[in-house]
Amino acid sequence: MSAPAFLTSALLPVPHGFATREGGVSEGPYASLNLGFSVGDERSRVEENHLRLARAVGAKLGALGRVSQVHGDRVLEVQGEADDVLRPTLGDADALWTEGEGSWVAVGTADCVPVLLVDPRGRRVAAVHSGWKGTDLEISARTVEALVAKGSRPEHLLAAVGPCIQACCYEVSAELGERFRARFGPEVVREGVKPHLDLPRAVRASLLKAGLKPEHVDVLQACTACERERFFSHRRDAGLTGRHLNFVLHQFERPVPDRPFS
Repeated sequence: MSAPAFLTSALLPVPHGFATREGGVSEGPYASLNLGFSVGDERSRVEENHLRLARAVGAKLGALGRVSQVHGDRVLEVQGEADDVLRPTLGDADALWTEGEGSWVAVGTADCVPVLLVDPRGRRVAAVHSGWKGTDLEISARTVEALVAKGSRPEHLLAAVGPCIQACCYEVSAELGERFRARFGPEVVREGVKPHLDLPRAVRASLLKAGLKPEHVDVLQACTACERERFFSHRRDAGLTGRHLNFVLHQFERPVPDRPFS
């Protein structure tokens, strides 16, 4: 029986991950680590998958904060509990953050862009769900603003942009392509018979505009639509698929140095 597998970024100094399909008990189109409750999978299997993920992360299941994602730009602060009971979602939002020791926050995806943010100095962590609508609303920048309002400085924030549908597979309408070109620059659209949208590049542009340093943004290149064996993809599988969780744990193990970050 394999354990849950997830991708990580060398940039983030706390436990975190972008879950893959590996290591769960779900079957059929949800095989195997489906972490979405609203996609048609058996609830008992999804609950077991959450337990397995929590064990792999080394965190309490009750300390996990989640939201009901609505493709908007609302950001919520959360605080987990120190037990092994999965808590209900905390309301309609597409980003959440915490400064509670031992808490962890996560967003679900199956093509949309997951973003994990860490403030090593202010000791805050955040998770962001950014589909095309959320990217257009600059939900990542709104999350940076929420952290800054609590005392974080954008130049100290670290961001990892996780696996999602890449430009190779994300064909969009001419109207949407033009909309993103106007907002984020021509480099976020690849021209062809129909335009292809580079969502991670647009998210990165939004983060940089919000004040993050270029060297503090790590963009993973994995494409959820290309890699059927490793990832769920809403577009590739016409909606009949599972969901990944992309998580970051508030667990800062070492004192933060006084020297400026590079």
